Amino acid sequence: MDMINLLRILFTVLSFVLFIAIVVWAWRNRHSAQFKDAQHLPFDQD
Repeated sequence: MDMINLLRILFTVLSFVLFIAIVVWAWRNRHSAQFKDAQHLPFDQD
């Protein structure tokens, strides 16, 4: 296996792990209040 293929595999695996970490972070309950506030921002009138 060449070095470039090894780097591609590592990059793909690390990207997938990062994606899963972001999904887990977003779905945690302690952030839900912040996200509920943020989802109404476009509709708030100044």
